[in-house]
Amino acid sequence: MVDIRNQLSAVTRGLSSEDRDGEPSHVQTLEQTYPAGLEDVWEAVTTADRIARWFLPVSGDLSLDGQYQLEGNAGGTVLECTPPADGTARYRITWEFGGGLSWVTVRLAAEGDSTRLILEHVARVADLPDGMWDTYGPGATGVGWDGGLLGLGLHLGAVEGSLSPQEAEAWAVTEEGKRFYRGAADGWAAAHVSAGADPTVAARAADATYGFYTGSDA
Repeated sequence: MVDIRNQLSAVTRGLSSEDRDGEPSHVQTLEQTYPAGLEDVWEAVTTADRIARWFLPVSGDLSLDGQYQLEGNAGGTVLECTPPADGTARYRITWEFGGGLSWVTVRLAAEGDSTRLILEHVARVADLPDGMWDTYGPGATGVGWDGGLLGLGLHLGAVEGSLSPQEAEAWAVTEEGKRFYRGAADGWAAAHVSAGADPTVAARAADATYGFYTGSDA
């Protein structure tokens, strides 16, 4: 059993439309606080052996300017890497998948004995596959990151339960998994509405996203 209600409520989701380097872009953010020190969280999100325990196996060079590849998923380049100092840490990578290019930044900040993680994913509007945003809205990317933060939360003890990366695909079609993906999709619908989307459009995109991740009807 996984405490999905606690995990879903622990994540703050944000969406905005901005010009980045002169290009209209969708900017999505997820924030969560973990009951672990800054050094421990940094190691969990930057070392290959720890990443494989909560997300996916990763190969390549995870240092500055290195190339990485997540098994069966995205690859890219490490653009920035600032290890923990003065209570903060940060890295920035390209996220290259299916011929598309976007950017992910992870920021960490110490908060007493805990650590706040902020993940930002930036995608240029012009680079998105035709119809993707109209069909799925922010959930297509956002719900996937929700799954990643769930894995990290279980790994770091922020949420009760057990679920290995190898079990995640099968778990998605269980009743518990469906409740998680329904809640995550609805969370991104709320962020979509807050960013100015029509509630009906946002709800339809959330239903499509839920169906994509679980193979189920809304």
